[in-house]
Amino acid sequence: MAGRAWVYVGGRTGNKPSPAEKAAITAACQRLIAEVLRPRFLAEIRPSAMFNYPVAIAGKWHGNKYRFFTRYRSDDPNSLATEFDAPFARLDYVSRDCFDLLWHRHTGEWFRVFERLSLMEALHQIASEPFFRPC
Repeated sequence: MAGRAWVYVGGRTGNKPSPAEKAAITAACQRLIAEVLRPRFLAEIRPSAMFNYPVAIAGKWHGNKYRFFTRYRSDDPNSLATEFDAPFARLDYVSRDCFDLLWHRHTGEWFRVFERLSLMEALHQIASEPFFRPC
């Protein structure tokens, strides 16, 4: 009798968007940030000497994942860093116009909330669901 073994079949990590598709995804995400997220959650910047405060909402690629994050600033002279990024949502590229949408927990883990969404559906969920509040 032949022995059984675990075999890697493949996952979603190998899928990468083409440069043209990546540019279109970036443009749509930047439009969401500029037209929806910044006006709603970062209408004005309120500096604080005691607490970290949000100064920007942005996004960037990390492999085949597009992360949305809030940049915080600290004016406290005892702080370890003057600015840091806190992610709040991530789009994992699965295939052409197909994404998984993940939420960043306070524990540092990513939690998959939605699977196999189109880009427009994923951006709508980021704009409307309370999981994905940037600040």
